[in-house]
Amino acid sequence: MTHKYTNALIEETSPYLLQHAHNPVNWEAWKPEVLARAQKENKPLLISIGYASCHWCHVMEHECFEDEEVAQYMNEHFVNIKIDREERPDVDQIYMDALQMMTGSGGWPLNVVTTPDGRPFWGATYLPKDNWLKSLEGIVDLYTSNPERVEEYATNLEKGIKDINLYELQENQSSFSLDSLDVTVATWSQQFDTFLGGYKRAPKFMMPNNLDFLLHYAVSENKKDIQEYVDTTLTRMAYGGIYDHIGGGFSRYSVDTKWHVPHFEKMLYDNGQLVSLYAKAYAQTKNPLYKKIVDETIAFVKEELLDENGGFYSSLDADSTNDMGELEEGAYYVWKENELDAILGSEAEPFKAYFNINSYGLWENENYVLIRDKAEEEVAKEFNTTVKQLNASISSSLKKLKAIRNERPKPRLDDKILTSWNALMLKGLTDAYKYTGNEDYLTLALTNANFLKSVMLRNNGGLYRNHKNGKSTINAFLEDYATLIEAYIGLYEVTFDENWLLTAKELTAYTFKHFLDPKTLLFFYTSDEDEGLIRRSFEINDNVISSSNSIMANNLLKLHKIFPNEGYAEYVDNMLFNVQANFSKSGQGYANWLHLILFKEKNFYEIAIVGDEYKTLGKEINASYTPNSILLGSPKEGNFDLLQNRYNPDNTLIYVCIEGACKLPVQTTEDALKQL
Repeated sequence: MTHKYTNALIEETSPYLLQHAHNPVNWEAWKPEVLARAQKENKPLLISIGYASCHWCHVMEHECFEDEEVAQYMNEHFVNIKIDREERPDVDQIYMDALQMMTGSGGWPLNVVTTPDGRPFWGATYLPKDNWLKSLEGIVDLYTSNPERVEEYATNLEKGIKDINLYELQENQSSFSLDSLDVTVATWSQQFDTFLGGYKRAPKFMMPNNLDFLLHYAVSENKKDIQEYVDTTLTRMAYGGIYDHIGGGFSRYSVDTKWHVPHFEKMLYDNGQLVSLYAKAYAQTKNPLYKKIVDETIAFVKEELLDENGGFYSSLDADSTNDMGELEEGAYYVWKENELDAILGSEAEPFKAYFNINSYGLWENENYVLIRDKAEEEVAKEFNTTVKQLNASISSSLKKLKAIRNERPKPRLDDKILTSWNALMLKGLTDAYKYTGNEDYLTLALTNANFLKSVMLRNNGGLYRNHKNGKSTINAFLEDYATLIEAYIGLYEVTFDENWLLTAKELTAYTFKHFLDPKTLLFFYTSDEDEGLIRRSFEINDNVISSSNSIMANNLLKLHKIFPNEGYAEYVDNMLFNVQANFSKSGQGYANWLHLILFKEKNFYEIAIVGDEYKTLGKEINASYTPNSILLGSPKEGNFDLLQNRYNPDNTLIYVCIEGACKLPVQTTEDALKQL
């Protein structure tokens, strides 16, 4: 196929950047030489940031960046840079902060205009063509007629961008107490939607780290109301249209309060975290719905996002081609009632009752998004059948619909492989194996873990962030290190293969060398090997993915239990002291940090299994939800302190320890769990 226009993005591997490679806009990637040329030419930078599955990014591309009139103006007056936020979250963080300071809100596409050296002075998200052109004309007029004002505004904004990310070392503080934690959760719980789950607002995001902590808190502190809220939320999410009942897996978020109509893109990082969460909830409750969600979500990831080399792709687009040959959000996933009647025949009526093909499940344009709101028993009673017979009918119907849906044009695939998102999926698989015992999940986890180790690990001990077409690129960020360390620690706990733990320790040493700020004892988001930006950021707040610093703090606490002489515990304390003043104000924004309060204020156990049956007993112990523990195992004397001088040739012994001080050894899982 020939194209009228081709720009510099044709040399990139990111699917998002390649989508713009034939725009008439002279897009370029974020590179030092491009920034240097802008300064030489004294041209402002027009920086547009998005990602491949972003609906409004596609809309703005079609309306503005494919338009020759718009492109001509942009090319004449700006150096135009396109950024995939998933490849370069470091740049995205800074300009998102700037946009929120300028406008009070943010989102993607994220468009900013900056001075030639990268300091922003204007920003907006999606704008239609006329508004976009008028805005650019005003910017050019201001830049040429009043450069002093531009410089003043850019300088002030640069200071603000730096100031909101400043932290100071807080020493000699008292620890955040369990009483304070109770108050934090009580305040937080005022936002809970106890009927539909999630929070009392729309849109609704799933926020796996929020629910993960609340599950831990409910079990640790015996809070039945919190446990009930977590169960309500997990059930409603699993019932909702945000979950793909036909193909498995979750979409990004729902636009309404009942988890019904999603923004239809499916992201690897959401699904990896949700597999972990539902697996833990299954271990705690034995609710078969949760196991079903784990199994179906992994099946989706394996079918749609698994690369032949063992890596996982990033996402599926929200948009796909409809019957008119046009891109439309959700076209792949929705159904009309007459379609369902024709496909399902005699099975249509129970299916329509089960999935609300009625006013409750109607979206728009006569399209339905499948959503449950009744237990199976209630629907079975309505049709005078058994739950077993109903489930068989529903399963048969879903298979028929999947076969039909597979004939539809599929959503576009973002096939880049990101280290951190793969690490989140790896942890999901590890937790799924841990709590369900499905050996296939361990096999898939090991394939992925070996892929990451062989392809993303650099010769100098660092990591790459991105892999595409057999090539690994981009220096990794703290998020990549933190999530992979966490995943490898978890993989050790289910395999007892020391190599995973030692690799995690080596990656930790690398982060101390290249990311640690000696002034705050927090970790920078970018390595000291990266080119400088407006600021060197700290990522502290837990969002849809936990912050890289909170993941690192949890990693260091666990590594301290295994390697007590490395001094990791001191760093955990200091990291907590630096951020704990925020906990009372926003529990949900620091949910992953709050695990550490329970770990430090309650007992945290090291469990060591030594003897011939170490793997069998390890699998039994792993099946129980015990977030306040770490598990080690060895057939004989191990290389870690906790595994030394513990071997008895006659029996496999389980030692339950706190800071290396162990209770009397026992021989059964039941006795060991009683000691926790």
